[in-house]
Amino acid sequence: MTEPRLTADFWVRAYLARLGAAHIPAYVTAKGDPTAGAVLVKLATLDGNGRLYQRSFDLMTGARAWVVLAEGPETEVDAAIARQRRTDPDLWVIEIESREGRTLLDEDGLAD
Repeated sequence: MTEPRLTADFWVRAYLARLGAAHIPAYVTAKGDPTAGAVLVKLATLDGNGRLYQRSFDLMTGARAWVVLAEGPETEVDAAIARQRRTDPDLWVIEIESREGRTLLDEDGLAD
């Protein structure tokens, strides 16, 4: 039996609310499929650099985790997003602005 999953739209809205409660500015820069679209999270550290996170799923253990897909100059991170969007137009992209590098992705309910 499969575990029920949240829709992408619901997860994104909940994540944005959680970021807002922590006073971390965040924006949806690409809206994907509301039901099953994958989500990328871009962290802009406001110094010209960034990091791109993608949710990963381990088929052997069933564990889910956020992994770094790209990191470095923000232009390179943006190029990685563009490549991903070309292959998956249903992809959501959330951009976070945090000098401290806070994404909350390691917190309960978001980490797994």
